[in-house]
Formats: sequence, structure tokens, C-alpha cells
Amino acid sequence: MSDVTRQPDGTPVGLQTTEPGARGADAAPGPRTDAGGEAHGGELLPHDECDKLGQRLQHAVAGFVDAPRASVEEADRVLEELTARFTDAVAHRRRTLRTSWHDTDPDDRATSTDTEQLRLALRDYRELADRLMRL
Repeated sequence: MSDVTRQPDGTPVGLQTTEPGARGADAAPGPRTDAGGEAHGGELLPHDECDKLGQRLQHAVAGFVDAPRASVEEADRVLEELTARFTDAVAHRRRTLRTSWHDTDPDDRATSTDTEQLRLALRDYRELADRLMRL
């Protein structure tokens, strides 16, 4: 039995884009895309990475009675790796978001396309910040 809490779709709790079934008022129906037009499934980390880290943590917990110190050391390594991967994923997401709007010329009159790009970027920044504050 796994100690990792998951949503019905298998996503670990705390790593999904929005609450299940919830959509922001300005979200369009259909597949979600970021401001750069890339589709994303809502996870910051792929399911297989979360599963592997979860299995390692479960193994550490299961081995506690026989080797308490080794179990805690392994849990520390899992958390360190998870933190590093999570930090990298957030930094990558921020770079992607920044690229989606940063190339627009701030001195030009905004076109409706530029304004829409900026609106989508702002929405994605807000969603990512909200997700991080809920962790």
C-alpha cells in the first residue's frame, strides 16, 4: 500500500494544475496550453518520476524497523532529489512563460494578438503561483 496520496487520475496531490474539474473563469475549453502554445498535462513532474520517488520513500518507510538510520537517510535523499527536480521543473516552466511574452516589443502599440499572449501569460503565472502556494 502506498503512502503517496493521488488524485483519481493518478496525479500526486499537490502537483496538478487545478482542482479536479475546476477551470478558471478565463480558461478556454479543450486541452490546456501554456502561453507559448505548448500543451501540458498539469504536472510539474512526470508520473513515472513521482512513482519512482514514491516507491523509494515507501521502501525507506518499510525498512525502518530493521534499519532506522538507513531508512531516514534514504528518506532524506528522496526529499533532496524531489526538491531538486521540483525546483528545476518550476524554473523551466518560468523560462517557458517568460519566453512567451518577453519577446514582444514594449514600445510598439499592443495588437490584439500581443494582448491575448500577455493575458494568457498572466493567467499561467497566476495558476503556477497558486499551485505553489497550495503546496
